[in-house]
Amino acid sequence: MKALNNKVAIVTSATRGIGLACALKLAREGAKVYMGVRRLDATQEICDNHADAGLFMKPVFFDAFNFDSYKAMVDEVIEKEGKIDILVNNYGTGDPEKDQDLINTDEESFFRLLELNIGSVFRISKLVIPYMIENNRGGSIVNISSISGTVPDISRIGYGVSKAGVNNITQQIAMEYAKYNIRCNAVLPGMTATDAVSRSMNEEFQKSFLSHVPLNRMGTPEDIANAVFFFASDNSSYITGSILEVSGGYHLGTPQYADFVGRKMQE
Repeated sequence: MKALNNKVAIVTSATRGIGLACALKLAREGAKVYMGVRRLDATQEICDNHADAGLFMKPVFFDAFNFDSYKAMVDEVIEKEGKIDILVNNYGTGDPEKDQDLINTDEESFFRLLELNIGSVFRISKLVIPYMIENNRGGSIVNISSISGTVPDISRIGYGVSKAGVNNITQQIAMEYAKYNIRCNAVLPGMTATDAVSRSMNEEFQKSFLSHVPLNRMGTPEDIANAVFFFASDNSSYITGSILEVSGGYHLGTPQYADFVGRKMQE
């Protein structure tokens, strides 16, 4: 018997990268996975490609900029399944051109990042939790945060603050709803091999970053999905409020690590 048999999951922004890896992992473990996406046709094609493997994956409309779609997404899943056991708040966005240091960051961009990155977790969790409480079902919420939420940077202040907010709301939810057997944990990716990273980070920056990663490689979407599965399953039934860095050991040790070890490993 698979670990997530008879479980119903929502994964937001699930057409590529970490979101898609999470959807596939949960489906392979037996969950019915609803993929919250804007591009329904493209996502349906993804689902069809995996149907022969027996995976239950269905697209449901979700647009982070359209707040009405949050409720519509949850309502559609409830109408079809009658419950939601797992919520993976994978959606997140950045604005590297306008999101810089404090003085040079565009103020509108800063607050927009807070609205989208924290607000999506707040709004969707607020809609889902009452169904997890219903009939004493309980459930698991997994928020995809970022190592940026725990490690200050010289730029991208809005992104870092928004992800720190995701970490905090994770623990707030964990504290407030543990009495209903609802667990809430966060997964914090470091540099992960996704299209977004390749578009926004040049090769020189990637090498510099990896010189601070003791495991000396980028993470993969599957690395993140494995951590999400752990929190979604009963394997973590006694864990809530955890802020788990999945970053290859980034910033774990002495700040001099890159000078003495890391850069040599990149040569």
